[in-house]
Amino acid sequence: MTTVKEREIIQEQFKDRMNEDELLNCMRCGFCLPTCPTYIESGFQESHSPRGRIALMKAVAEGLVEPDEDVEKSLNMCLGCRACEPVCPSGVNYGHLLEEARDIINQNKKHSLPVRTVRKAVFEGLFPHQERMRTLTGLIGFYQRSGLQRAVRSSGMMKLLPDSLSSMEKVLPVIPTLKEMKNRPTYLPAKPEKRKRVAFFSGCLMDTMFMKTNDATMKLLQLSGCEIVIPENQACCGALHGHSGEKDAAKDLAKRNITAFENLQVDYIITNAGGCGAFLIDYDHLLKDEAKWSERAKAFSSKLKDLSSILVELEFFKMKLKLPEQAVTYQDSCHLRNVMKTSAEPRKLLKAIGNIEYREMKNADSCCGSAGIYNIVESEMSMQILDTKMKNAKATHAATIVTANPGCLLQMKLGIEREGLSDKVRAVHIADLLLEAVQN
Repeated sequence: MTTVKEREIIQEQFKDRMNEDELLNCMRCGFCLPTCPTYIESGFQESHSPRGRIALMKAVAEGLVEPDEDVEKSLNMCLGCRACEPVCPSGVNYGHLLEEARDIINQNKKHSLPVRTVRKAVFEGLFPHQERMRTLTGLIGFYQRSGLQRAVRSSGMMKLLPDSLSSMEKVLPVIPTLKEMKNRPTYLPAKPEKRKRVAFFSGCLMDTMFMKTNDATMKLLQLSGCEIVIPENQACCGALHGHSGEKDAAKDLAKRNITAFENLQVDYIITNAGGCGAFLIDYDHLLKDEAKWSERAKAFSSKLKDLSSILVELEFFKMKLKLPEQAVTYQDSCHLRNVMKTSAEPRKLLKAIGNIEYREMKNADSCCGSAGIYNIVESEMSMQILDTKMKNAKATHAATIVTANPGCLLQMKLGIEREGLSDKVRAVHIADLLLEAVQN
């Protein structure tokens, strides 16, 4: 709970820091409403819609509303999927407003000791340090391989956890060994001939928990004629920090990444995670007010490209791609679609695979409810959104659900587990499926 003094400071900073022109751009037309999962799932509550949240931000900035717990709850309930942006006739950059508002609140609110401890451990102690990420992920791998996982499950201890967390434990990928995670390439040649020179943003979770997907990504790039450089000194993209009110820490990570990539003389910087890519491509906005970094950030962002985009550009779909006969559907990564404007390319690649029947899912462009750590901190709403998503997924009768983001992948696996479909349906990253198709 915020004190009177904290609310006064927050209100003053809303007035000083929130972009007044952007707030006024919202015409309250309502085009955003049908695209907003929390508005729909909350029973059409205006405070859980994009225009409702913008109205609250504006009211706080004008001193008409206090930044109390209800305002904070409304902002925190937002998934940050940014589906409202492509349909907005005024072009309101809602995601930028949301991140600024969350940062103001979090930096000027005194959290409880447990919350401060967790935030410090996650945002300062873990994600900025890849070696620590490897160690933590390695411990999960040890838990899986040592027999401890089997013992914990058979003991019934998992029943003590909330359903969503106990189900999440079941759908974690098989973790590589610590040795495998440390033995990562920094350069890979093109096969058979060089057509592009690219840098690969390997990410923090992607290069530990989802390392096999990174390996598949690099193999696909090589087969498409890409010479690949992978900077050792790259860092976490900063998305988790930026979305959680830790803007300064996000800026520090952005600067580390810009420095790591800017002198590589590459055609593109490739990502295979929609959430990371959307934050990376927004570095120019994140650092727009810093004279030393703004132009460097623009140069960095201009080179960002999703894996599916470069594969289409290099006509990977013309290769011999084949899988066992099956129906396949695709769940959009919100940030890949809404921020990186990439939606047709994954579908074009999937439709090029022989023997499969591609089936478009109803509302494939709506959020699955993962949204970083949203499925942990806002579990009830996340599972409500997931249930709707799984209803649409099941209606396709697809045996394979394809995603392009690690959070979406785990969320869809969680949905499959919750629906009791794990023996009939699988969820897979598009890189892994395409590698299957080209090696089959």
